[in-house]
Amino acid sequence: MISRLFMLVIIYFAYRFRYRILNALLGQRWIRRSAVKWTMKIPGLRQKFMSEMMFGPRTGSVNNQ
Repeated sequence: MISRLFMLVIIYFAYRFRYRILNALLGQRWIRRSAVKWTMKIPGLRQKFMSEMMFGPRTGSVNNQ
């Protein structure tokens, strides 16, 4: 019972401070480099990133020129 309560408290605080935790983790160079390498191994994400780098973001709107 206490371990479940403890896990719920940990999950609550991890969710509440998720951006601070993410910034602290990605502030470490080796973690950031590993995340980028791992992300670039996924074909769909790699294709999207490379097309945005070469041609710019796609807005999907005709009025935004």
